[in-house]
Amino acid sequence: MAGTDTVVGEDGLARPVWASVDPMLRDYYDTEWGMPVRDERGMFERISLEAFQSGLSWATILRKRPAFREAFADFDPDAVAAFTEADTERLMADAGIVRNRRKIEATITNARATVDLRNEEGLVDFVWSFRPERTPAPRTYAEVPTTSPESVALSKALRKKGFVFVGPTTMFALMEAVGIVDTHLVDSHRRGSSGVWTTA
Repeated sequence: MAGTDTVVGEDGLARPVWASVDPMLRDYYDTEWGMPVRDERGMFERISLEAFQSGLSWATILRKRPAFREAFADFDPDAVAAFTEADTERLMADAGIVRNRRKIEATITNARATVDLRNEEGLVDFVWSFRPERTPAPRTYAEVPTTSPESVALSKALRKKGFVFVGPTTMFALMEAVGIVDTHLVDSHRRGSSGVWTTA
C-alpha cells in the first residue's frame, strides 16, 4: 500500500480514507458513488445536492438527504419548478435541510431549467455529452483533480441554459458522482465498477 491513500477494511476491501470509517459513507461509496446516473430525476437530485454541499462536508449532505428528498418533492423537476415564494419560506424554516436561501432558490431555478432542457436533448444526455476521452487514474488523493476542461465547459454550458450554482469544481464533483469520470483510486476495490471505464 506504499504510496496510496487507501485503507483495507475488515472485509479485505481497499477504500479511500474518507469511506473507510463512517458506515454511511462506506455504504455510499460501495453502492452509489461513481455509478452511472441516467435518469432525469436522479441527475437533477445530484446537481441539487452538489450545490448544497458547496462549502460543507458531503457527510452532512448525505445525512440530510432523506429530509432533502421530502422537502423537494423527491427532486421531481416538474414539482420543484412550480415552487413559489411560499415554498422558499417553508424550506427556509425546515431544520432538516441546509437553510441557505441562495441554494434553495438555485434548486428551484435549476428545476425550471431542467424542464426547459427537455425541448432539446434533456438534462441527462446534455450532462453526459461532456464525458472526456480519458478518465484520471489517481493513486493518491493528491492526484485526484478538482476540475477538468470538461467540467469547466459543462459549467459554462449549463449557465447558458439557465442553471446556477454549477461552478467547475461542483460540476467535476457531479461528474465523479454520476460515473462520467472514474476517480476511484487505482487500488480501490471500486475502481472500474461503473462499467463506463472498463479499460481505465
